[in-house]
Amino acid sequence: MDIETAKQIIYDHLTNERYEHSLRVAEVAKQLAKTHKVDTYRAELAALLHDIAKDQTVENLQANIEQFSLPSDLLQQHYELWHGPVGAKIVRDIYGVQHEDIYQAIYHHTTGRAQMSDLELIVYIADYIEPERKIPGIEYVRELAQNNLIDAALLIASRTIKYLIDKRVTIHMNTFEAYNDLLNRLTESYH
Repeated sequence: MDIETAKQIIYDHLTNERYEHSLRVAEVAKQLAKTHKVDTYRAELAALLHDIAKDQTVENLQANIEQFSLPSDLLQQHYELWHGPVGAKIVRDIYGVQHEDIYQAIYHHTTGRAQMSDLELIVYIADYIEPERKIPGIEYVRELAQNNLIDAALLIASRTIKYLIDKRVTIHMNTFEAYNDLLNRLTESYH
């Protein structure tokens, strides 16, 4: 799938606000991919498509989880986490994007996971640091992302966990596993 086709597809699926967000995430992902010597086409494509299912109703997401035979325990998680797995299936099964790394990047862009590839890290980070995000301390995360993907992703995972704890909501196990894995990878890189 070429980039212009992906833009048209998300334009048809998303609100204007979400479409603009996806374009910004794609620009950040493309820049991070260049910096870290990752395939820029795949980074841009995955970032453009990462929220393809975000504007679906809860009912549609639930129906898609069942239709695509996604793990049923997904329904036990907060519905805000459903759009990643559903979007990954839509991109692969309906639009025919067969790259496993793009599938994984879309699937896990909200929760992260252990053993994220560089492409997954880029989409995870780009979604968090895109220019319109007004999160306290975001500039520091943007700086880290230029130098070390693992460092930046670890900070994002840690902030996400703290944020969710403060909100007193459940936290997906993948987020804890991402944090632990990233910490171990960072520690190993210093030895």
